[in-house]
Amino acid sequence: MRFHDAVIQAKRKVRNTDISEEAVKLLMLEICHMTHNDLYMQYEEEIPEDVLEQYNAGVERLLQHEPLQYIVGYQWFYGYKIKVTPDALIPRYETEELVANVLADSDYFFPGKQRLDIADVGTGSGAIAIALKKEEPRYNMHATDISLTALSLAEENARLNECEVKFLAGDMLQPLIDAGIKLDILVCNPPYIPVHQEVEKSVGEYEPHVALFGGNDGLYFYRKVFDNAQKVLKEKSFMAFEIGYDEKEALVREVESRFPADRYEVLKDINGKDRMLFIYHNL
Repeated sequence: MRFHDAVIQAKRKVRNTDISEEAVKLLMLEICHMTHNDLYMQYEEEIPEDVLEQYNAGVERLLQHEPLQYIVGYQWFYGYKIKVTPDALIPRYETEELVANVLADSDYFFPGKQRLDIADVGTGSGAIAIALKKEEPRYNMHATDISLTALSLAEENARLNECEVKFLAGDMLQPLIDAGIKLDILVCNPPYIPVHQEVEKSVGEYEPHVALFGGNDGLYFYRKVFDNAQKVLKEKSFMAFEIGYDEKEALVREVESRFPADRYEVLKDINGKDRMLFIYHNL
């Protein structure tokens, strides 16, 4: 069988499902470590038997709604290869915008500072912490997570990307409080889906629920951070959160009641949705 035949056969299998035909093509690219051009050049070549078996097995997993990233074992995030397992949420492309805005704000507010103390709270796979540290060497990067298996994965990703991050086990801000760490920047992409909200089958059946759902209204973990933020923030600092696209108004009410003296900003993502909340403390 040729590469072309294998891909066409897989596309037929997913045609009348909610799985995109692009996913089966991407699966072939990842299994063979090819670019689109590489695959095009080899379309008429015979596919090795072991590759065909691996590919067909991967297609069957896609048909069971397993995320492509779990099948191939990694996700690219901000240009860095991040290993993923069902122990942590798959890094999303839209979260790269949070990273970009944190980098821009730290340049703007702390231009002359040689070292910035920063934490990624609820780090999961470690993607945010690793991308930030790799892009900005002056960050003294900490990362917390309550899940020991997620922390183990994050530590592995830091090693694979040759990145220095100090990992702390515990619930949200608590390990930072216990260690007496004070931050210039607090970054957090918490679970923010309301428990009653339906999610895609590939998400609900395969990704860890502890990393997805944020209580009845989706704001449980934001409140946990807000309640204790003053214990970890320096006199001049800022916080950066990813938020659900429909949570702006509710979060703004929380911010205005808890941080009345602080300036805040809700940023839209590339799709025009409200997806980032920045809170500026004495800045």
